[in-house]
Amino acid sequence: MKKINFVYLGLLVMLLASCAVRKSSNNGVSDLVGKKWQLVELHGKPVAAKVNGKMPFLKLEEKSDRYSASGGCNGIGGEYTLEKNNGITFSRGMSTMMACADMSIENGLRTLFDEVDTYAVNENTMRLSKGKDGEALAKFALVVDQSDKLAGTWELDYILEHEINFDELYSGRKPTITFNVAEKKVSGNSSCNNFSGSVNMDGHTISFGPMMSTKMACPGNGEQVFFKNLERVTSFDVRDSTLTMIMDDMVVMRWQQK
Repeated sequence: MKKINFVYLGLLVMLLASCAVRKSSNNGVSDLVGKKWQLVELHGKPVAAKVNGKMPFLKLEEKSDRYSASGGCNGIGGEYTLEKNNGITFSRGMSTMMACADMSIENGLRTLFDEVDTYAVNENTMRLSKGKDGEALAKFALVVDQSDKLAGTWELDYILEHEINFDELYSGRKPTITFNVAEKKVSGNSSCNNFSGSVNMDGHTISFGPMMSTKMACPGNGEQVFFKNLERVTSFDVRDSTLTMIMDDMVVMRWQQK
């Protein structure tokens, strides 16, 4: 009987120790897991918003202790472990095996997951490093979903065009765009013809699918400038009633909500 009691006591001690470790390792974990993080810097060098047309990211699943990531080409995944004092380790799992034009960020991410052992989260920024006082091997920005703020109709009040000013381009009618966020569709008027098409949104990133439009002959080149800049857009930001569309770090279109 005493032997059985000692076994139960030993199991209880192990359980309490496990809970204590888990509790200490979970300090700040809610700021880290269950969120999508965009890779913005790798080994001290800035990372473009899109690589091979895709956003480089890392996501740590909250319930499964698995992670998913991309360097702009293949999907990378595996398991992660959180430890005391902001420790973190990654183990590799299965990944797709495509060859892409730019593999540098993906290869850098794979190396990162082998080296990193510490994380830190400060507001909307996460950094991964080797050693608590070591330099950041990678920095990430929290991906905040703003797609719901796009809903409705917007009127253009700025477009990137160096040769002709805005009022000359759209002296008769300003372009408009309407977002149907639920169905991931857009429609509007280019200042002459009506158009419609698809839109893909992921956090702050955005891209437009092929547009169908009516075929009226239009004076000037306002319509051509409009569609050219719409194809350039890679990300967006909504502040109050202003929608800004961006290519990398350059504003290409600005809209006001109607």
